[in-house]
Amino acid sequence: MEEKTYLVTGASKGIGLELSKCLASTGVNLILLARDTPMLEKSLEMIQSISPSSSSIICDLADDKSIDKAIVVLRKNVLKLDGIVHNAGIISPIMPMNKAPSDAWAENIQVNLIGVQRLTQGLYSLMQASEHCRVTTISSGASLRPIESWSSYCVAKAGQDMWARCLAEEGKVDGITAISIAPGIVDTDMQKEIRSTNSENFPSLSSFIGYHEDGDLSEAKDVAKKLLPLITTHSIEQSGKRFDVREL
Repeated sequence: MEEKTYLVTGASKGIGLELSKCLASTGVNLILLARDTPMLEKSLEMIQSISPSSSSIICDLADDKSIDKAIVVLRKNVLKLDGIVHNAGIISPIMPMNKAPSDAWAENIQVNLIGVQRLTQGLYSLMQASEHCRVTTISSGASLRPIESWSSYCVAKAGQDMWARCLAEEGKVDGITAISIAPGIVDTDMQKEIRSTNSENFPSLSSFIGYHEDGDLSEAKDVAKKLLPLITTHSIEQSGKRFDVREL
């Protein structure tokens, strides 16, 4: 069978890294996309120990020029993409709408939504080159309900869910399917950031501290294992749907 190639964003840590490990273990060639940090190099070494042909590319989804540069590199070096996992994301600013700096609020939308569209649009020809390109966006419960002080994140994730549905509809003719999956509350750096928020800006702080202290957070590696089947085998009939890991 021809080797499949998957691109995973936010792949240097957390759910992105664990998903990359799972994908690599199935024989998939991985392209890890993340910001330029020492963690990316270490993560690539880890993935290459499983899938030697895997590679990484530096990209900051907050920066359009960085996205465009990554697109150029990918189109030059990759023949096709059999899957994309849009995992990268930020939650800040965590504060009321009337206090959140406009540039920080806009950056959240850029990273979580606009950057996803820009990157995907630039790679669309590589997706078309695959017999069946499967696109997965990592969603959140925040896409379905408003959470105080998370306005930008809620808006971006709700938009991302609809973005996946639109891609599913338009991608039919090109052999492209798209789904979104909510991973639940996972023990990642994002949760650490949430717990370090000023309680004056985030009234629900005590609840999230409680999730951690009570052991209610899922491990990223466990979540990745549950997500893997949908990411790699979701069907045309499932395309456009939103899933929750707790129902898998």
